[in-house]
Amino acid sequence: MRRARRLKNEINVVPYIDVMLVLLVIFMVATPMMQTGSVDLPSVGQANTPPENPLKVSVGAHGDLTLLGSSGKPRPVDKGELAELLRQEQEKNPEAAVLVAGDKKASYESVLAALDEIKALGFKRVGLETTRK
Repeated sequence: MRRARRLKNEINVVPYIDVMLVLLVIFMVATPMMQTGSVDLPSVGQANTPPENPLKVSVGAHGDLTLLGSSGKPRPVDKGELAELLRQEQEKNPEAAVLVAGDKKASYESVLAALDEIKALGFKRVGLETTRK
């Protein structure tokens, strides 16, 4: 009688392990030689002359707003008061400049909301106050 041949249902994994080890060595050698990526940020030009007596709006860490108007005293305000006080300042000086300063811990959303609110009032000279070291 003839014996039936049994098929092996096993996968030989030794070649796969060899390939993986070769790839591991290649990546271990190549990784330290890779250069880190750099991002080219756009540059921003400075105004020729800084605005005289700008209105300053400060955005606090928790989104609270403070207005330093022409009176020279900082005054905590909410969004409604800010709009009203800025309208009054705009009536006095239509070409008034407004600077917005955000706390380091303030969210971008609250700073952008303040900028949008100010631009919606019709101020043409609106900018961000930055600190230079």
